[in-house]
Amino acid sequence: MLKIGILGATGYAGQNLVWLIKHHPNVKLSFVTSRSHKGTMYSDIYPNMKGSVDLECLDTSNIDASIIRDTDLVFLALPHKSSMGMVKKLLSINPGIKIIDLSADFRINDPKTYEAWYNAPHELVSLIDEFVFGLPEIYAEYVKKASYVANPGCYPTASILALAPAMKAGLIESDVIVDAKSGVSGAGRSAKTANLYCEVNESVKAYGLFNHRHTPEIAQELSLLGGKSSKVVFTPHLVPMNRGILSTCYGRLKENISSSEMTALYKDFYKGKPFVRVLDNGVFPETRNVRQSNFCDIGLAVDETSSSLIAVSAIDNLMKGAASQAVQNMNLMLGYDEKSGLDFTPMAP
Repeated sequence: MLKIGILGATGYAGQNLVWLIKHHPNVKLSFVTSRSHKGTMYSDIYPNMKGSVDLECLDTSNIDASIIRDTDLVFLALPHKSSMGMVKKLLSINPGIKIIDLSADFRINDPKTYEAWYNAPHELVSLIDEFVFGLPEIYAEYVKKASYVANPGCYPTASILALAPAMKAGLIESDVIVDAKSGVSGAGRSAKTANLYCEVNESVKAYGLFNHRHTPEIAQELSLLGGKSSKVVFTPHLVPMNRGILSTCYGRLKENISSSEMTALYKDFYKGKPFVRVLDNGVFPETRNVRQSNFCDIGLAVDETSSSLIAVSAIDNLMKGAASQAVQNMNLMLGYDEKSGLDFTPMAP
């Protein structure tokens, strides 16, 4: 069995990765790392892993070279700006190692755009083109041949999947509006006053207007799909639930098309894509129906009065928006069935 390492295993995305890899039929979890919990047993941090993942958390910044040389693939569940240095270190020790990066460090094709949105220069410009944007429903054939994959962000995953068929078919204008809601786990596991229970319960708020860092990622991919520069008005919201994203996307139609015709087009576009479920005409997704799964549910409506498409998608931000999509990419990279270790139904309410 191939050996898998997870760097940053104690964050929410990392913990979901550990759970998925532990239950994967084709690979073995070799090591886990953590900056904040180095030297601690993983099962002491997550007691639900007792007797299942009894590994000591290694120091992320000081992994023994022999361990890296003995590893086939690593997931980087690290903060933005941290992955670049780690990629450089990993490849200097084991040039043949495969890498799936869950940060934003290799998602943006233009290093100047990355620098503008992340307020830091890109340290590995020469490697950007070698990282494939890991949205399997769009780029599966590229992922299969890749050694390095940039796992998409949670908001971009939901939004791009919601708009991709219409944009690719040239049915909507290039400029779109995305209104999305996320559970609190999207902000990470570190303690922040704004994310305390009393601060978020019984309330909904918008944040990151016009400066959320997922904006250029969404715009980049929609531009590639439509063949024309796309401008995105993206407004994220924080809602009082643990996990999940609901993304409501608006596009101006270029031609007359009915809701049923649009739904048929979407179903054809995602035919053979096991983790996207296009709902019947007039049915819209709920986050609870994709919870703890790799599914993306999409519902559609055409508003004839405003000549607009409304596409609504739902994903679990920690799964399809992070960990399980990363495992889906791993399956493609390693030649396994795309559904390996992911072929389970969502957790019902």
